[in-house]
Amino acid sequence: MSHANAALTPRARLRLARLIVEDGWPVARAAERFQVSWPTAKRWAERYRQAGAAGMHDRSSRPHFSPTRTPAPVVRRIVHLRWKRRLGPVGIASELRVPASTVYAVLARCRISRLSHLDRATGEPVRRYEHLHPGDLLHMDVKKLGQIPDGGGWRFLGREQGKRNRHLTPGKPRSQYRQPRMGHTYVHTVIDDHSRVAYAEIHDDETRETAVAVLRRAVAWFAARGVVTRRVLTDNGGCYRSHLWRDACAELGVTHRRTRPYRPQTNGKIERFHRSLAAGWAFARLYPSESARRNALPAWLHEYNHHRLHTAIGQVPPITRLTNLTGQNS
Repeated sequence: MSHANAALTPRARLRLARLIVEDGWPVARAAERFQVSWPTAKRWAERYRQAGAAGMHDRSSRPHFSPTRTPAPVVRRIVHLRWKRRLGPVGIASELRVPASTVYAVLARCRISRLSHLDRATGEPVRRYEHLHPGDLLHMDVKKLGQIPDGGGWRFLGREQGKRNRHLTPGKPRSQYRQPRMGHTYVHTVIDDHSRVAYAEIHDDETRETAVAVLRRAVAWFAARGVVTRRVLTDNGGCYRSHLWRDACAELGVTHRRTRPYRPQTNGKIERFHRSLAAGWAFARLYPSESARRNALPAWLHEYNHHRLHTAIGQVPPITRLTNLTGQNS
């Protein structure tokens, strides 16, 4: 295979071969001219006679026949155990009575050597996609969180103190057992498929009216950043199946897509964003009240969009994938 310091690149091989075959140069003289050995010059001349200019490129060094290669039935059993039982090389080797190194070589050749590359539900290789331009697809969903009592919740203070804080929080309804009902917070999230830029709003419900209002504001928010929304992907929640949602999408010129029922992996980008949202904002520290946590969301979103490096897009902040921002190139 040719490299940066190779004496003969494919173009130089062609010139060498033509000197010998077409111009009648002696092999030794042509080899001296290109500073290679005469067997090398002769080999390229023979290839030129047989295949022409196409024969000047490197050939694969892979053997035509590998008698010691792992048999196909064994490969199929290795892949089956990996997909269906998610076993590692050692576990598969003990099942099939083959060396663990052989199992790993097969897994690497089939590109399933990492469990993170396999779907947790089906065990099949994960199929990833990314739209080419910002706005080609927006993922939209709702993250439901329990509200924090005044004084802090049980995650940081423990069960007993968290229970006391729930009872001391004013204005909360009581159950038939006199237990306070803290209620829930609904974070309506929107994320661009190409850039991973995120938009979020906090509300007290997930009704169709709220979902439509969030969609309108999200489309306007992205439009202010030079992004034209073309499609939106949601799950099959009631707010996304309403006539009000359908009419709003038609008015905005947005095509609505739904995920497969009972398969959140279809909307996996926003599900992964919810995981980051929970770890980086919702449960990142002790909040003395629900209002304190809500007030912290805009700052975290700015950090996520403008400063946090995103591994899925090449270790850069999501905002860098939007090329039409005002002042970006100044």
